[in-house]
Amino acid sequence: MDDSDLFASAARLGSGRRPLLGLTILVVEDSRYACEAMRLLCLRSGARIRRADSLKSARKHLQVYRPSVVIIDLGLPDGSGAELIEALSTASPRVAVILGTSGDENAASATMQAGADGFLPKPILSLAAFQNAILSNMPPERQPIGPRPVTDEAVEPDMLAFRDDMAHAAEVLDEAKDERTLDYLAQFLGGVARSVGDTPLATAATRLAETRKSGGPLAVETAMIADLVQERLHRKIAI
Repeated sequence: MDDSDLFASAARLGSGRRPLLGLTILVVEDSRYACEAMRLLCLRSGARIRRADSLKSARKHLQVYRPSVVIIDLGLPDGSGAELIEALSTASPRVAVILGTSGDENAASATMQAGADGFLPKPILSLAAFQNAILSNMPPERQPIGPRPVTDEAVEPDMLAFRDDMAHAAEVLDEAKDERTLDYLAQFLGGVARSVGDTPLATAATRLAETRKSGGPLAVETAMIADLVQERLHRKIAI
């Protein structure tokens, strides 16, 4: 998309209850549950969404499309989202808004140091917080026209997306042959668990991460994680 397309998009930027109308948002996120939340937030805000679940996939998207906004999870299966944030923040022309996201609030400083415009702590369920994070970093000429009602409306992602995340975690656990994979698994499960309010799973993910850092034996922690994941995979979900 060239500059004339961007200005045309800006002219179409919405107002009222659909303030992101005309924007395309690339969400770089490996969690199906978190991405489903983003999809609902974009839908209710008027924005189009594209999704990438890894750094490799995101880079392929960016070779073809030029989104208005990129929201990047810091913990991805093939590396840190901070790498992509840094690359996008120094690219020319630059994406209008670059936001980082993570279930670890301590990741905010790393996100900003990499060059992001803002940070969204997970879970991202508030429509107002989502819209404000984007609009507050948009240039004046791309702001929506007229008053914008702000509500405390929250989205509720389908729990089938959570089951998809558990299936992904089970696959990663089966293939976990090195420490880097276990680090990724702990980060992934911790973020998903906090998003759905699953305290036992979040606690187990934290213990796995701490044991990895301390160099302690991992067998007990990985077995606990495996049991919790399988239990959640076999739960019945109302449809």
